[in-house]
Amino acid sequence: MNNYLNNGGLFFTMLSLTISALASFTMFQLIGNVSRSNGHGKLHWMFGGAAVFGLGLAVVNFLVLLASDTMIIIDRRMLLLLFIGMGMTFLSIVFFLSQAMLVARVILSSLLLSAVQVVMFYYSVMIVPMQQFSVDDGLVFLSLALSWLTAGCAFYRYEIKKGDDLLTSSLLLGTSVMIVQGLGLEAITVEYTAIMTADRLNENMMLLSAIMGVATLLVIGFSLMIGYTNRRLGQADEKYKLLVENSLDTIAIFAENEWKYVNQSGLRMFEALRQEEMLGRSIYDFLHPKHHDELRERIETACPDCPYGPVEQEWYTIGGKLIHTEVVETPTRFAGKHAVQIIIRDISERKKNEELLINSEKLYVAGQLAAGIAHEIRNPLTSLKGFLQLIMSGRDTNEDIQEIMKSELNRIESIVSEMLMLSKPQVYELSRKDARQIMRDTITLLEGQAILYDIELEAIYDEEALWVYGVENQIKQVFINVIKNAMEAMSDGGKIGIQCMLEDGEVSIRVKDEGPGIDQEMLSKMGQPFYTTKDKGTGLGLMVSYKIMDNHHGRIEVDSEVGVGTTLLIAFPYAWEEWAEVD
Repeated sequence: MNNYLNNGGLFFTMLSLTISALASFTMFQLIGNVSRSNGHGKLHWMFGGAAVFGLGLAVVNFLVLLASDTMIIIDRRMLLLLFIGMGMTFLSIVFFLSQAMLVARVILSSLLLSAVQVVMFYYSVMIVPMQQFSVDDGLVFLSLALSWLTAGCAFYRYEIKKGDDLLTSSLLLGTSVMIVQGLGLEAITVEYTAIMTADRLNENMMLLSAIMGVATLLVIGFSLMIGYTNRRLGQADEKYKLLVENSLDTIAIFAENEWKYVNQSGLRMFEALRQEEMLGRSIYDFLHPKHHDELRERIETACPDCPYGPVEQEWYTIGGKLIHTEVVETPTRFAGKHAVQIIIRDISERKKNEELLINSEKLYVAGQLAAGIAHEIRNPLTSLKGFLQLIMSGRDTNEDIQEIMKSELNRIESIVSEMLMLSKPQVYELSRKDARQIMRDTITLLEGQAILYDIELEAIYDEEALWVYGVENQIKQVFINVIKNAMEAMSDGGKIGIQCMLEDGEVSIRVKDEGPGIDQEMLSKMGQPFYTTKDKGTGLGLMVSYKIMDNHHGRIEVDSEVGVGTTLLIAFPYAWEEWAEVD
């Protein structure tokens, strides 16, 4: 087989290198689209890449043999050889796209691809009838080793460059093909048992030329089609990239608990100047510790097609600033690995506004309660004044009078303490509280106003403690808003029934009034901002109450009948003892 150069080998070498590089380029483009697909779509791209490379390998093999003095037989075995090449190439792609370590993937995939080149070349030579056959084992192993090394460099560069330098990777892989072909011609010596006639040779050459022409057109056609498809996909990717980068919300991806991608809004939110300040770092460096266990559990039990959220979470910026956010998580894949796409919206300002709204409504309620509180304090003060006058007159006073005075002072202190707690800003610390005691404190605060309205407050409490987990002052504000609304609805006086019970694992507080009731149209609007039926109402009381209950994972339900009255249910999750232990 030493007549290769004399038979135009240089031309065929350049042509073969071009075809093998073009087939390699198309294969890399096809497997690059695997990450964009799911399910069967991935297999389509992988089969396509294997088919194009296998076909290109067969064409190159025929071209090299055609330029040498090798006899070529065209029969069904050639088709079998083509399928073998495609199958081994497919296995090589599967290994390369697996989740194994990069070095292992590159070694196995490049070894398989080099092996298929050797098998196809020597099989096509050995299927013809021959009298004598000899092989230089050293050159065979050298060709396999050099081809393996070059193919490995091609796969490694493709992976490191993330597919951005396809030309170099394709030329390297095409070179690995030509190494096997070139050294193979030098390594093998064949003497054939028969000499092919000119007519048979011409027939075979015509058939071979036709097959090669069709195969070459297929490779070129595939390359052009994939190039066009990738260009369209690239344009779509660019549009999505612009949408993601220009989003006002943080859009990020993390895998193996590390940030893999963060858009510009995310960098601004976390006060990062460069992506390097976040990429590769653990997400738990930024997430508030109280959310760590919950997030780990979600990641371990995540459903591939089940987004989670929105849920509120707290994060720390690089500078240590605490930010309140609303998060939506969606399981996905990134670089062939399980990952989570996360959308984070900064709600710190919204949180501040909510707190300001709650505080302003609280102060508004405190102002309205002033008259009732003054009335409630004035009664014990009158008693104290009389007893002091009695003492100053020099008359004897027994212990009963002292106990009464002490009791009246304690009552005044209790009312003032409740008023101060309602009016001053509080540190919102969650704690386990008995809802019965909170209701008793609320009734103490409202009794004076109830007397002014000629209303009797009748409360029934469960014998067992009704534990709730939340902010005591906010829960009390809900009770005040609800009971005060009931009193204002009863212009002719009457009785307000309050029932505090444990029902179906929930702490249920029912407040029933004897007012005129509310029709269905008005019920549907309850809780909306600034909607009120009172002449001097703000429409914010119930809205704030709904928001507080939502923050406490509770609910408010209203049942009303016109002409009979309204029953309002306030329900909290029962706080079991282990909640306090976890906290």
